[in-house]
Amino acid sequence: MSLSLSLLERAGHACELCNSTSNLISYEVLGSDKSKEDVVIIACGTCADQLLEHEVIAVNHWRCLNESMWSEVPAVQVVAYRMLAKLSKEGWPQDLLDMLYLDEPLLAWAKNEGVSNEAKIVAVKHVDSNGVELQTGDSVVLIKDLKVKGASFVAKRGTPVRNISLVHDNPAHIEGKINGQQIVILTQYVKK
Repeated sequence: MSLSLSLLERAGHACELCNSTSNLISYEVLGSDKSKEDVVIIACGTCADQLLEHEVIAVNHWRCLNESMWSEVPAVQVVAYRMLAKLSKEGWPQDLLDMLYLDEPLLAWAKNEGVSNEAKIVAVKHVDSNGVELQTGDSVVLIKDLKVKGASFVAKRGTPVRNISLVHDNPAHIEGKINGQQIVILTQYVKK
């Protein structure tokens, strides 16, 4: 039986955190040297997105930890501890955190997040053709004529692109408006 099928069987074909049965994925809980099967949980897309991006945490979604924190799966307990600790300022998560007991090795794992997936995402840097780091909201200038796919115009060299936004999962792409149309631009063709 493959690892994915084994994990789905263990999880009862539902998210091990909130019991959702839609959009299930494998989520690796970092910070431990245990075997792959012991550090991977089944999570729904909603839980995984919020575990990766702390700015979009829907606090009430995590009330599900009231039940899942009692899981017999150590990786689920670790995720529950970490999320409750992040939300502890809200009041009710602190109450759950006070009830949650983790033995010393498990508590050490919960506190050792290692290199999180979030840190990997944040580490992505967008740089222009000269190696200057780009930020959301910057203005750039095109250094080459670019044929705009799906449009009937060519973006000319020297055209300014103001208030750019970064494509977070691809450091080679930014987005901006040219002639009123939102387009994706390769960073190698712009300078700050």
